[in-house]
Amino acid sequence: MQSNDARLLVHALVPTLVAGVVAVAVSAALAGGAGAVGAVIGTLLVVLVMGAGLVILQQTAKKLPDLFQMMGLLLYSVQILAVAVFLLAFKDTTLFDTKAFAFTLLGATLVWIAAQTRGHMKAKILYVDPDSAEAKKAETAGSPT
Repeated sequence: MQSNDARLLVHALVPTLVAGVVAVAVSAALAGGAGAVGAVIGTLLVVLVMGAGLVILQQTAKKLPDLFQMMGLLLYSVQILAVAVFLLAFKDTTLFDTKAFAFTLLGATLVWIAAQTRGHMKAKILYVDPDSAEAKKAETAGSPT
């Protein structure tokens, strides 16, 4: 993982974890221990699904740049499907408060998306890699030796 990729991951991860801590505190105050557990599970689900998606998308951008847009659309569909499967598997659970889980899941997802968007806007990522082989070849072809 390049430093830009790691930076984008951290810029999305930290605000999401902070929102998760706030959600755990609010859920614990409103719904007790089950609410806190629901908020923790909601936060962890967002971090795992969105974090894995970002890592996969960055790897695809490096290895198969022609498939980047298609992979992004496929990835978001798979992320929604993964969360839907989790929701269906635990729809009648008594392990945690489902309302605290749902609100935390929604809030943490929105925070992740906003933080990731802000991170991309603030990142200074070059459109052209100046150290690429083509750039070096163009330099040597144009200069007399």
